[in-house]
Amino acid sequence: MNVFFEESGDFKVGAVLSQAGEAYQVEMPSGKRTKVKSRDVLLQFDKPSPAELLEQAKAVAGEVDLEFLWEVAGQDEFGFTELGAEYFGHAPLPFEAAGLVLALHNAPIYFYKKGRGRYKAAPEQSLRAALAGIEKKKQQAIVQAAYVEELKAGNLPEVMRPLVQQLLFKPDKNSIEFKALETAASDMQTTAQRLMLSTGGVASAKELHMSRFLFEHFPRGAGFPAVTVPGAPADLPLARVAAFSIDDVTTTEIDDALSVEHLADGLVRVGIHIAAPGLAIRPDDALDKIARARMSTVYMPGDKITMLPDEVVEAFTLAEGRDCPALSLYATLNPENWSVLSTETRAERVPIKTNLRLNDLDALVTEEVLANGSGDYPHKDELGLLWQWALQLEAGRMKKREAFGLKPEQANRVDFNFYVTDDIVTIVRRKRGAPLDKIVAELMIFANSTWGKLLHDSGVPGIYRSQGPGAGGWNAKIQVRMVTHAAPHQGLGVDQYAWSTSPLRRYTDLVNQWQILACAEHGVTAPLVAPFKPRDATLFSIVSAFDAAYAAYNEFQQNMERYWCLRWLGQENARQVDAVVLKDEVLRLVEIPLVIRLPGMPQVARGAQVRMDIVRWDEVDLSLEARLLEVAEPTPEAAAELAFEEEEEAASASADTGEAAAEEAAEAEGSVTVTDPATQTDVPAA
Repeated sequence: MNVFFEESGDFKVGAVLSQAGEAYQVEMPSGKRTKVKSRDVLLQFDKPSPAELLEQAKAVAGEVDLEFLWEVAGQDEFGFTELGAEYFGHAPLPFEAAGLVLALHNAPIYFYKKGRGRYKAAPEQSLRAALAGIEKKKQQAIVQAAYVEELKAGNLPEVMRPLVQQLLFKPDKNSIEFKALETAASDMQTTAQRLMLSTGGVASAKELHMSRFLFEHFPRGAGFPAVTVPGAPADLPLARVAAFSIDDVTTTEIDDALSVEHLADGLVRVGIHIAAPGLAIRPDDALDKIARARMSTVYMPGDKITMLPDEVVEAFTLAEGRDCPALSLYATLNPENWSVLSTETRAERVPIKTNLRLNDLDALVTEEVLANGSGDYPHKDELGLLWQWALQLEAGRMKKREAFGLKPEQANRVDFNFYVTDDIVTIVRRKRGAPLDKIVAELMIFANSTWGKLLHDSGVPGIYRSQGPGAGGWNAKIQVRMVTHAAPHQGLGVDQYAWSTSPLRRYTDLVNQWQILACAEHGVTAPLVAPFKPRDATLFSIVSAFDAAYAAYNEFQQNMERYWCLRWLGQENARQVDAVVLKDEVLRLVEIPLVIRLPGMPQVARGAQVRMDIVRWDEVDLSLEARLLEVAEPTPEAAAELAFEEEEEAASASADTGEAAAEEAAEAEGSVTVTDPATQTDVPAA
């Protein structure tokens, strides 16, 4: 005896070897033996053989007219043998009955299964809807196949052009457009991104990186709505100074300027003047909402996305030849020992005499020139005096760093500036701590620290950057945090540090400017009138949102700098390059700030210079492959710098280490901080 039975949702046949109660021992055509319960047996038959019956049943199932079968079935539940008699016009033979079961089972939109061998015809409305769905899928499959062929031929279907960013960065994986893109990419053994590049959906790798960033962080576009530019108060007093700014040639958001006055008693008054959009923009107005949504200007080589509309920046930037609204910090100094006798903060209009550019003055204003008083350049006397005070400020910070247990900052490190014109990139090495950089950095650190103390002493909260030991006891790593109360910044060597000197490009600085203005105008009553009160939940939310946005913008800037480094290699036709070993398999090119990993590289001392042969690079995934050619001994400069880096990693392991250097380059919009991708800590620029 043979049986046709159901097992695990499949239909099988076999010869019965034995029967024990309600179970059969069955041998299937493959030779495999299995135990089958009698309730799972749908048919018992003697002829034909099990294998022949199954073949004949499949043939019958393929010939069944499902539409006719559905009409014959009626609306009541039925057994397959009952329907077989109606359909075949006679009691079905074993192979016919088995074929009918297969047909019913494989047509779930026509027949609903109700039990072993029992079914019910689908209601007409449900059947018609299901058939329409199947037909729709068939048509979609035809369209999808056409899209695939068009993509493989190097053409982007017109219907996919408006969907490019959606398909690449946040696709609907059930859409036929995405399925076509994935299928074509798989067939061509490439990625969706590269396929979009090859078909013209994305113009270049640069556009690909930009589009991804904008899609995620500026989904409505990087433009601004129409705004009314507010004016500063008309009654602002006019300062009796001739201020000047010091910035990179690409800077348009000129946040800070300096002035020097010689007083009658031999004292000197230095003015630090900060652009004051906070005098006109108010919390929760239209411009504040724009700035708060962006949190910061986004920088990248050759371009930027500003925090505020251009017309607002133009109204408040400290442009030469204008009397500009500013928040001024005046420090009265004794030039005999450079002690600070007093400070004063006030809002006023400041005449900006000159916008000095680092690119024009770096070669003229050197340490030697400042020391011997030689040379001829604008604001020579003022810069000479500010240089002497900057050295004293730096020395004071270094003592405070030592008190915190940190070594002095390294002076011989190098920054890189990027300049992009018509897709041609120039990468310029620039020594960190050049005199003009140091003057700006030290005075901005002084202002941020002084205003941070003013906020604290006035009982007004602000947004501070602090650096100190985190949780974990005496051996905890030093961490950088943003807090709303005064706390030491050990890396800078100051007791408090409130970002306040860049209100045109950082939202935290704009918030702090509002708070400082309240302190300057209202004194002891400032806590009552300041926009943000102690423990203000809004202030905490601003800190959190700024941290997230700033980290994302910084990651994008680093990716774009890496992209332009790779473009530079192609532009210069670089085939062999020198690099310095940072640690293990991590190296950085000497001429440009490109950090790479060289797997399998033999053990080489940190700071050693190596020669590499470039195999290939990829501007899409920002990778570079190279071969090691030769190893040289570490240079003294690289060895000293790497020793400093080791100490910094051990002491702080923080991206804010060397924040003074970041302040030095704060206005150099093309500058870069080189980061080791393996550790996410700053790496030296040898």
